[in-house]
Amino acid sequence: MRPNKTKRILESGRVAVGIAHSQLPTCEIPKMFAAADLDWVFLDSEHSPFSSDTLHDLIRAYRMTDITAVVRVCDFQYDLVARALDSGAEGIIFPRCEDPEQLAHAIRGARFPPRGHRGFGLGPAQIGYQAASFDEIVDHCNSETLMIAQIESARALERVHELASVEGLNALLIGPADLSISLGVGGQWRHPKLVEAVDRVIAACGEHGLWPAIQVRDGGLADFWIGRGMRLVGCSSDSALFWGAVQGLAGKLRASAGRE
Repeated sequence: MRPNKTKRILESGRVAVGIAHSQLPTCEIPKMFAAADLDWVFLDSEHSPFSSDTLHDLIRAYRMTDITAVVRVCDFQYDLVARALDSGAEGIIFPRCEDPEQLAHAIRGARFPPRGHRGFGLGPAQIGYQAASFDEIVDHCNSETLMIAQIESARALERVHELASVEGLNALLIGPADLSISLGVGGQWRHPKLVEAVDRVIAACGEHGLWPAIQVRDGGLADFWIGRGMRLVGCSSDSALFWGAVQGLAGKLRASAGRE
């Protein structure tokens, strides 16, 4: 059973970098991201059109690379979490976290007993066709799976220390879009109000032994937040990157054709 690459990077004090995968259902994306030497992927099932079958196929494709597939579930429901983990996800992002008790229950659902109440549904495919005992599989999954809570609202900021205290949690992930809207500065990525709020989350992570995380839109913002202490960083997305490349190339082609 393979170790969680991204967890090892974070434990060593380094920064883990990745990209969101949320729109393009092809399994060529995992191969591409792996060739680019990314560490992890923010595989979205909250705002994406992916069916459960597509999500399963994409997770399995990522398992054939060394990229850590972290799935954002669309809700806290046990079956959504269990299906993602049974497909091979190596981390779960819980969105819109505001209630510590709800988060704690969801995390227990992602852990096998005695640390939680996840049901056992793994077979040879999920453990890489390796020989392993039940105890070895349970211990491996419990220790290697990343549990991430997303901070996306002013209410979450008010309860950030309560959320950060939840047992079994590994990281707090900032959702800048929703958080900026909640703070009244929607889309103003470097507004002092948003920066101060994110700094509060970074500080809370330091106090509670968690890794601070963020998903940003471009490399400049990634650099800005890494400089302020972010350790798990996602940047841009499959569709945004594709659109940026298409838009740039189309502009050059129109200019060459005398249409600009």
